[in-house]
Amino acid sequence: MLEALRGADLESLSRRHGVTAATLSAWRDDFLASGEAGLKRREVQVDNEETRRLKSVVADLATEKELLKEKIRHLAASGPLGWWRSKR
Repeated sequence: MLEALRGADLESLSRRHGVTAATLSAWRDDFLASGEAGLKRREVQVDNEETRRLKSVVADLATEKELLKEKIRHLAASGPLGWWRSKR
């Protein structure tokens, strides 16, 4: 079959292996179609993995933002420089 994929003459291959040229051609076409389908599935998997990773990053950043907002509210409520006390 590799010979057919490499472009060998189907008529000579069919005689050598005792299979019709049409059968060889169908096998080659099925093989190539399966390979394309596998590559497309892989692209989708990579896209899904990247999407999940980016969603995780966004969730982490949103959580961090909310924590920082809460810290700012807490500091603002305790007055200007409320966390700093003079030692006098």
